[in-house]
Amino acid sequence: MNIVTVGHVDHGKSTVIGRLMADTHALPEGKLEAIRDQCRRNAKPFEYAFLLDALKNEQAQGITIDTARCFFKSEKRRYIIIDAPGHIEFLKNMVTGASRAEAALLVIDASRGVEENTRRHGYFLSMLGIRQVAVLVNKMDLVDYREQVFRDICQEYEQFLSKIDIVPDAFIPVSGMEGDNIANHSPNMPWYEGRNVLEQMDTFVSAPLPGDQPLRMPVQGVYKFTGGGDSRRIIAGTVDAGKLRAGDDIVFYPSGKKTRVKSLEVFNAPTPQLFSAGQAAGFTMTEQIFVKRGEVVCRADEQAPNVGVRIKANLFWLGKQRFDASREYFFKCGTTHVKMKLEKVERIVNAATLSSLLRQYVEKNEVAECVISLERPIAFDLAGQNESTSRFVIVDNYEIAGGGIITQAMQAYDYDVRNIRWTAGRMTPSERAKYTGRRGLVVWMTGLSGAGKTTIAQEVERILVEQGIGAYILDGDELRRGLNSDLGFSPEDRKANIRRVMHVAKLFRNAGLVTLVSLISPYAQSRQEARENIGSDSFIEVYVKASVETCRRRDPKKLYEKAQAGKISSFTGLDDSYEEPVHPDIVLDTELWSEEECVESLLGAIEAKLKEM
Repeated sequence: MNIVTVGHVDHGKSTVIGRLMADTHALPEGKLEAIRDQCRRNAKPFEYAFLLDALKNEQAQGITIDTARCFFKSEKRRYIIIDAPGHIEFLKNMVTGASRAEAALLVIDASRGVEENTRRHGYFLSMLGIRQVAVLVNKMDLVDYREQVFRDICQEYEQFLSKIDIVPDAFIPVSGMEGDNIANHSPNMPWYEGRNVLEQMDTFVSAPLPGDQPLRMPVQGVYKFTGGGDSRRIIAGTVDAGKLRAGDDIVFYPSGKKTRVKSLEVFNAPTPQLFSAGQAAGFTMTEQIFVKRGEVVCRADEQAPNVGVRIKANLFWLGKQRFDASREYFFKCGTTHVKMKLEKVERIVNAATLSSLLRQYVEKNEVAECVISLERPIAFDLAGQNESTSRFVIVDNYEIAGGGIITQAMQAYDYDVRNIRWTAGRMTPSERAKYTGRRGLVVWMTGLSGAGKTTIAQEVERILVEQGIGAYILDGDELRRGLNSDLGFSPEDRKANIRRVMHVAKLFRNAGLVTLVSLISPYAQSRQEARENIGSDSFIEVYVKASVETCRRRDPKKLYEKAQAGKISSFTGLDDSYEEPVHPDIVLDTELWSEEECVESLLGAIEAKLKEM
C-alpha cells in the first residue's frame, strides 16, 4: 500500500516517518547510528527527519523539498511511505507524491494548530480522490500532552474536512520525536484509547489491484518488420490495468476499431501466457487495422472507457503564467498528447478557506473546477475508476504547468444566452471558421477506377472525424446513383457530373468540412475548373496513381471485366482517355506505397494545408 504524509511545513512529517521506520526496525543495519554520529560530528541535534531528508539543502534548512519514499512492512503487509514537502513553494512536488497514494497521514503541529497549508493539503487530498485519511496531531510533548489541545484541533479540522467530503478514519495524538503512539501506545497520554499510527495504517483498505480492473493499455507505438520474410505488425505499450491474452477480442479507443489478439510478443524472452498490469507488452492482430500512438487497448467483454472531446476536471495550476482561454495548451493522459483549450472555469477554490471565486482564469497554486475542450476525441476514465486513464497533466510551453483528475464526461454545454450576439445576414465561411476554429477544404482525388481513391478516402475520413475534424466523402459511384443518376458517360455528361460535384463540394467547404471527392474526373480542364471555382487556397488535387494493368488486376467492382465484355461503353482507361494530372498537389502511387503509407501521406498534406489557412 502507498501512503503519503502531508501537512504544513515544520509540522513534523519526516520526523514521524523516521520514527516509524526506527521503531519498526525497518532501517538498514547501522543507519540510525550513522546519522547520530554525523550529527555529533557537525554539532547538530539529532532528528529522525534526517533519515528521510537525504538532500543536503534539506538538512541545512530543515524542510522537505522533494518527495522521499521509504519501504517497510508490518505483520499485515508491505508499505511504501511517501514523504511529501509541506512548503508552498514545493507544492508541485507534494501533489506529485500524493497522486500515487491510496491513503494519507496528515500531520498537524499541536503547538501551532491548523495552518494554511494544513487546509490546502487536505483539499488536495480530496481533489485527488484520496478518502482514507488519518490525522496525526504531532508534537504533543511540546504542549505537555494536554488532551484539550488535541480535542480543539480535532474539532476545528474535522469541520474543515467535512466541507470537502472527507471523513477522517482517526485523529491520533503523537510525538514523532519521543515516539508516542507511533508504533507503541504512549503512557504519557492515558486519556487516548484509540489505535497507534502503525495499527491505523493496517486498517486502511487496499485499492483493487490493477490486474483486477478492466484492461487499459495505451498504445505507445506500432512496429512493422520486413526483414527475412517477417511481416508482423506489433502493437506495443504498457499494460496499466487488467490482463491481455492471445485470442482476446479487443477494441481500440477512441477509434472504436475491433480486432483479435493473434499472438503475444516479447523481445528476446519466452512468450508469456498473458500480460498483466505493469508489464511492457506487444501483440499482433488477426485483422490488420490502422492504429496509432494514443489509442487505448481494451477488451471487448469489459467495461469500455469514455470517449469525448470535452471533459470536466478538478485541476490544480502551478504554471508560471495564469491558465486562461486565450492560449493553447497540450493535454497528456497516458500516451495521448492532444491540443486543448480552457472552455470554462466553473469555480476557483481557495484551498485554505474553501471560498469560491467566479472568474475565467486560474492563477498559480489555485485549484479550479474547469471544462476543457480537446482538439480531438480521447479515451479516458473518470476519477475512481482507473488511475492511469483518469489523471492528466497540462503542458504549457514544454513545461508541466498543471494537472488533475477527470470528474465528468461532458455531452452538452449550457451556453449563457446573454452572450449570444445577433447579426443580420448569412454567416460567411470566414465568420463560421472564427467560431468553429476550422475552415473547409476540398481534397479532390482523381485516378482510374480501382486505383484506390475510395479506400484511402474512407480511412482518412475516419481518422479526421476521430480527431474532431468534420469530414465527408463525396463518392462518384454513390452520386451517380442519386444526384447524377440522369447522366451518362459521354464527354458532355462527364463534365456535367464533375460540375455538379464541384458545387456540392464547395457548399460543404463553406460549411467548414474537409470534403474528400473520390471521382475519376478524367479531364484536366474540368479539374482545373473545379480548382478555380472552389479556390486554390482551399483545394488539394490528389493523383491516386496506378496503371491500367494494375487496376485491371484489382478490378474490385468488376467494371473492367464488364467493359471488356461490352456491357459498359466509354470506360476510362480502355475506350475513353484519362488525362493524367501534370502538376497535382500530391501523388499517391498505390503500386509503390501501402494503403497505410498513402493514408499517412494524405493526412500530412491535409494537416499542412489546414495550418496554412
